[in-house]
Amino acid sequence: MIDLLLCTRRAMLASMRGRLYSRRIDLDDAKLGDYLIASMGSLADEHLRILFLDGSRHLIADECLQSGSLAHLALYPRVIFRRALELNAAAILLVHNHPSGNPHPSDEDIEATRRLADIGHALDIRLSGHIVVTANQTSRIIVDDTARRGTFSFTLKSPDTAADRRAKAELVLTNARITQRRRFLRRQLIGAECLFVEPAWDMLLDLFIHQCEGRVLHLYPMCVASGIPMSSALRLAQKLCEAGILRRQPDTFDGRRSIMTIEPEIMHRLSAYFAEGAE
Repeated sequence: MIDLLLCTRRAMLASMRGRLYSRRIDLDDAKLGDYLIASMGSLADEHLRILFLDGSRHLIADECLQSGSLAHLALYPRVIFRRALELNAAAILLVHNHPSGNPHPSDEDIEATRRLADIGHALDIRLSGHIVVTANQTSRIIVDDTARRGTFSFTLKSPDTAADRRAKAELVLTNARITQRRRFLRRQLIGAECLFVEPAWDMLLDLFIHQCEGRVLHLYPMCVASGIPMSSALRLAQKLCEAGILRRQPDTFDGRRSIMTIEPEIMHRLSAYFAEGAE
């Protein structure tokens, strides 16, 4: 079951990436932001990802070319543009994460973007922009290519506002609730409930909704949502904790009970999943 959950998580990211190939890549695309947050927003080290684009701004390849320490990520133009030439890319989009959680580009980020834009201009490969990713938001360095003058101006696009984040959180929660209701309805309409039980996913779904609503869910009520015998559900909950998917901690108000939470990285990935829609 744990292997199934991990495979489901990988399949989710592959599905999100696959959708990018069928659409024009734009810095303000919410789907692109969701994918980047889900795939690299919670990484412990900095990584540089390059999206290689054709002349119509459609995705040719999505590759992680470099990784670095928390303090510094080296940018090697030769590696980046050699790969762009190999793929016959007309443009590239830089993406890197800030493990610190600060979404604002640093002075070094801006200077590196400026340097790469100049090199790209000389090679006739346009730098479309630079996205900085954290665990829950993104910010963009927008490149205005005034090629006739051979100069570049840069506009920093602020991270999502509080209103944007609230709207997205409400969409995520709404889709999760719809998914839960449809699963219950499916069992009721079709019958033979034992044939339609997916215990680990049902427990995760119930716990995810509780956390989004700011409510506490204890171990035993969470196990009830699985639809399987309590002893089996408890063993499954323990396996989910051992796999780093759930976290169990004692209730400070009642030592006999345990409070269950979803690990932050999994929470981010589930949020990205439900931002895509309901089942």
